[in-house]
Amino acid sequence: MHFKMIVVFNEDDKTDEVMDAARSAGATGATVITSARGEGLEQSKTFFGLTLDTQRDVLLFLVEEHLSRHILEEISRVGEFDTKPGKGIAFQIDVEDAVGVAHQQEKITAELKEIL
Repeated sequence: MHFKMIVVFNEDDKTDEVMDAARSAGATGATVITSARGEGLEQSKTFFGLTLDTQRDVLLFLVEEHLSRHILEEISRVGEFDTKPGKGIAFQIDVEDAVGVAHQQEKITAELKEIL
């Protein structure tokens, strides 16, 4: 079985919605890293030296490669990444090898048989 890692940077108030959308699209879980910070095309606004950034979360999904594009598109749709600037980004990268996912392979294999 081959995997992709989907990395998502989104506003923290969208994390639950993004997680639900990813699960509905076939993701089996994720790791969430809270309180990340980033900058896009425009620098962050400040008020008396304090930045006015919204908090960001980083979500890491390890997903089966045949499901990855659909999951990525659902994350983008729910997170409004392509419709509103500054909402977040998501991308996928190839995973050469993974351990600790054997218990999920049965579920993923069954779902893939239905899709493919």
